[in-house]
Amino acid sequence: MATTSTQAEEVPQSTHSFSVKGKRAIVTGAGSGINLAFASLLLSKGCSVLFADLALRSEAQKVVDQYAKSEPRAVFQKTDVRVWRELEHMFDVADKEFGGVDIVCPGAGIFEPHWSNFWHPPGSKESKDAPDSDRYATMDINVTHPIRTTQLAIYRFLNPIDSGDKVNPTNPKRVIITSSIAGQTSNLLTPLYVAGKHAMNGFIRCFADLDARIGLRVNGVAPGIIKTPLWTEHPEKLSFLDEDKDAWVMPEQVAEAMVRCLEEADLGGGTILEIGAKATRKVAQLNDPGPSGAGFTATNIADEYAKVYSWLGAEAWSAAK
Repeated sequence: MATTSTQAEEVPQSTHSFSVKGKRAIVTGAGSGINLAFASLLLSKGCSVLFADLALRSEAQKVVDQYAKSEPRAVFQKTDVRVWRELEHMFDVADKEFGGVDIVCPGAGIFEPHWSNFWHPPGSKESKDAPDSDRYATMDINVTHPIRTTQLAIYRFLNPIDSGDKVNPTNPKRVIITSSIAGQTSNLLTPLYVAGKHAMNGFIRCFADLDARIGLRVNGVAPGIIKTPLWTEHPEKLSFLDEDKDAWVMPEQVAEAMVRCLEEADLGGGTILEIGAKATRKVAQLNDPGPSGAGFTATNIADEYAKVYSWLGAEAWSAAK
């Protein structure tokens, strides 16, 4: 029998304090953008961080070098988040380098690039999703990776290398997931991305009970339009924006909200914090009014729908199976 729940609003939350100082974190996608800002903020607050990414941009390499031999410490582990054994290995590296982990952020994500895009079917010229692969890279990165990483985090929290470090209400642990305002809205141009963020919102809320019960908090952030290379280095995405009308949210604002989700007692398990250019608020599970205000608009996006209609008339779709 199917049931519905408003757990995120009703479950009493743990009042046990949590500080990132002295903790150990894994952050996927820390080579750039929001996750680099988050990893940098954690380090500045005394938390060691494993940077798990395919590569580091120069600004991320500078941070890793700065903290390579200090305490707290930064370590880079090359990781393809689509590969489960590499996700497992990053936990092994954290055990080896830090003696365990307290905070896990499966933050790596992509904004439905042309090479893994609903409107460029597997087998078309733009797509790198092979017709016989049975998968979309966008969904592997944005959905399967945070789900599998959360599973692995829970296992490690329950079975740490030091038995005295097991998660419990007086020894809390944290998972912080990056969702998006796309988890509440829709957009013809990026249906896989939208589907993935709707999935993440539901996934985050499912764990609300665990905060008070066993000290494991799973929260999420839902940023608006963030000024990161995901946007600024992709002209096809920048065309969505009118910079005279639309405002950016800065990655440092998102990072601050992520730390709040880890530390603040009233942001209990299952909470999703929405971050705009000028305001941050909790997203309600039911009857939420939706995002509004600066940092949430892409004025030209509806005009860009013409591209979809042109793609639908292209040979890739007439030949699609």
